Amino acid sequence: MLRGSLHGATKRAISGAMKLTIIQTGDVPAPLRPRFGAYPPMFKRMFDEAGQHFDYETVPVFDGAGFPDPTRVEVILITGSAAGVYEDHAWLEPLRAFIRSAYAANTPMLGICFGHQIMADALGGDVRKSARGWGLGRHTYAVKSRPDFLATDLPALSIACSHQDQVITPPGEADVFLGSDFTPNAGLVYKNGKALSLQPHPEFSDDYTLALAELRRGKAPDEVVENAVASVATPSHSRDMAGWLGGFLTR
Repeated sequence: MLRGSLHGATKRAISGAMKLTIIQTGDVPAPLRPRFGAYPPMFKRMFDEAGQHFDYETVPVFDGAGFPDPTRVEVILITGSAAGVYEDHAWLEPLRAFIRSAYAANTPMLGICFGHQIMADALGGDVRKSARGWGLGRHTYAVKSRPDFLATDLPALSIACSHQDQVITPPGEADVFLGSDFTPNAGLVYKNGKALSLQPHPEFSDDYTLALAELRRGKAPDEVVENAVASVATPSHSRDMAGWLGGFLTR
């Protein structure tokens, strides 16, 4: 796990980097963990490759770790998870309270996949298992609006995904900036100017995206898996997105 040893401004004064607190809500599926490791290092690699450098601490709340004070951390990232927001886990209500407190305090906050869903759920949106089924592989999302952090004129962005649940109705506090026919509310930017979330996974490498799709055989329809495998040939915008996300968190 990636853990910080010094708090906030003190550590930044030493390293020159902001501390990103990763709220870990799940882990890489057990069959893939020996090859790919855990989620938090994927985010470090993602940001490093995009030229966005942080100090890191990981808080594995899904495994019983206590939540930090959201007013005393610098920036927050909420990871993906196999959990659903509608399930009964002891850490879900504390996570909702953490999100609401961080939002009220204007603490910069980013949610990815489940993180996207639980942020929407905590702030008044509707999240459910989608009738559209599994989203796997590299999906392409239309740019629906252009918040100032999104430094591109491209009409669409292609990023890996793996999910069944979706944000069905965004919170009133959120505007949609990425969407597709399959995932209409794939990217949300919040009106406090400090919170942002994505359904897709810019932290996924291509080999992990392929391995995850193959792992879904027998759960997702064969056609969905085959299309997911083929989709990885589509050029990715994950590194671009990682740069924009890092810039959003540190601005």
